[in-house]
Amino acid sequence: MRFFENLFDPFAQARGRPPSGFWAFMRWAYSGTGRAIKLQAVVSVAFGLSDIVAAWCVGLIVDRVELVGAPGFFSGYGLTLALIIVFMLVIRPLIMMAQAGMNSLALGPGLTHIGIWRLHNHTLGQDMAYFENDFTGRLAQKQMQTATALGDVVMESLNALTFGVAMALGAIALLGAADWRLGAVLGLWLGLYVLVLRWGLPRIRARGRVRAEARAGLSGQLVDSLSNMATVKLFAHEGGELAAAHGALARFRHAALAFGRMTFAFRVAIAVLSGLLPIFLIGLSVWLWQVGQAGAGVIAVAALIAARLGAMSGWFSFMLMGLFSNIGTVEDGIATLARPPALDDAPDAVDIGRAKGAVAFEGVHYHYGADGGGGLAGFDLAVAPGEKLALVGRTGAGKSTALSLLMRLRDVEAGRITLDGQDIRRLSQASLRRNFAMVTQDAQMFNRSVRDNIRYGRPEADEAAVRAACEAAEALEFIDGLVDHKGRRGMDAHLGERGVRLSGGQRQRVALARAILRDAPVLLLDEATSALDSEVEAAIQDTLDVLTSGKTVIAIAHRLSTIARMDRIVVIDAGRVAEAGSHAELLATGGIYAGLWARQSGGFLGLEAAE
Repeated sequence: MRFFENLFDPFAQARGRPPSGFWAFMRWAYSGTGRAIKLQAVVSVAFGLSDIVAAWCVGLIVDRVELVGAPGFFSGYGLTLALIIVFMLVIRPLIMMAQAGMNSLALGPGLTHIGIWRLHNHTLGQDMAYFENDFTGRLAQKQMQTATALGDVVMESLNALTFGVAMALGAIALLGAADWRLGAVLGLWLGLYVLVLRWGLPRIRARGRVRAEARAGLSGQLVDSLSNMATVKLFAHEGGELAAAHGALARFRHAALAFGRMTFAFRVAIAVLSGLLPIFLIGLSVWLWQVGQAGAGVIAVAALIAARLGAMSGWFSFMLMGLFSNIGTVEDGIATLARPPALDDAPDAVDIGRAKGAVAFEGVHYHYGADGGGGLAGFDLAVAPGEKLALVGRTGAGKSTALSLLMRLRDVEAGRITLDGQDIRRLSQASLRRNFAMVTQDAQMFNRSVRDNIRYGRPEADEAAVRAACEAAEALEFIDGLVDHKGRRGMDAHLGERGVRLSGGQRQRVALARAILRDAPVLLLDEATSALDSEVEAAIQDTLDVLTSGKTVIAIAHRLSTIARMDRIVVIDAGRVAEAGSHAELLATGGIYAGLWARQSGGFLGLEAAE
């Protein structure tokens, strides 16, 4: 079994990006599996021919019975019978064993596995806009169904096409050797069979593609509702979500029925052909026997082949129907998953290593959507290594956009951003982002253990370092008291999807612990303490003052407690730097900052929600 299991590495990486053509996409997905696929093709051919050889063996025995009768059956026939027994008990079972090993241990699990691995690896490299413009559930469904369908295409091609073609050609040769008219009848029937396939399969393929898109849309709609269940409950909008699900399900049902009508008509046509084959073959062989032009063995062989091919034609057409449906599914998946990343590393991208932390925005422009709204317009800002900078401004001024562009989650439209004087577009994205630790207002959590969520900042960190980070973030006390629905406690407790088992303040403290553990030279804070009460925030701020010593800090802030600790305050308005200076200097100018300050309430600048 290990021989079959180790024919190829299911975690091998693919070269380059997935192409948009079906066959090129298949070669990309399954590069490195050629030896296993070729072996499966050989085994399938051998398996198909073994059925013909088995029928020929039966014909030999029947002819021997007719020729010599019972008394002399075994006389001088021992070697032939021994060879038939060896074929039936040794050779054919070995071929069947090889077929089972390839299907169950090599290609069956392996092709789907390597397909998902490569598609997921490519999808993770997409830019943020790719994920923002689609349903998360739809993308996950596309990955799974495309990889599964592509694996089925290969398996069905090898098992059905190779096996079926080998058996059909062998049957024509065997019957043609007995009488050319038998071979001609079988050849004519196969021609009609091919015509039916050419009529039905392309239509099934097209409808399969539409059905796959509708299925993925339904999955996306359901996941979108379930992943936002708190909002659904808070606004008592179960009826609206049910209506949206009804619409998506109705579209899927319409596509499924269109697919079902086509497959129904196709299978009826195949059933009629399957009934004609034994009538023609057995009838002709009996007539040949009656007129003395064939022996009884020919009747037996014709009957066995007619029965086998008749039964197989239904199975074969069903397999082909699934194959072409899967091709449609794969083509639909390619349209979504094989898109080249809009944001990619330059061919000569370099690894910057650990940066000193000098950041500069030079004439940066970036806008959202086709109408060019929001974003930055001629944004210039220089941050020295170790400087602590507060970004202040009204909602939509461009503060979060600046941080997003700095981490190269999006690309600038004009101008440039540098880290230690190097254009970030010339750096590999991985090395760039290793120099940042970021805490956002909406702290994102995985449905994994507390330890895994915190260690995401530095996966190689030991337990002592994880606990020290938690203590610095004032999170250790509540973490030690956590118990999840499976009884896992403390660091082992799972947080639920998006961290739903934690309060907003607890999520922010876990996110702060993750950032502290990362120990990056540049710390980005997007309202990182907005969900904390004043007592906890004060304790964390004291810790952050020590931990951020010597690090560059850029903080989006409305809260005065955050602004007061910064070296410099920069006010952004309409995508540009409108004002910059200390708190006192900005108040004295009587500009935007002074206006925000005048409307302060409860330690916040302005009444607007943070970005």
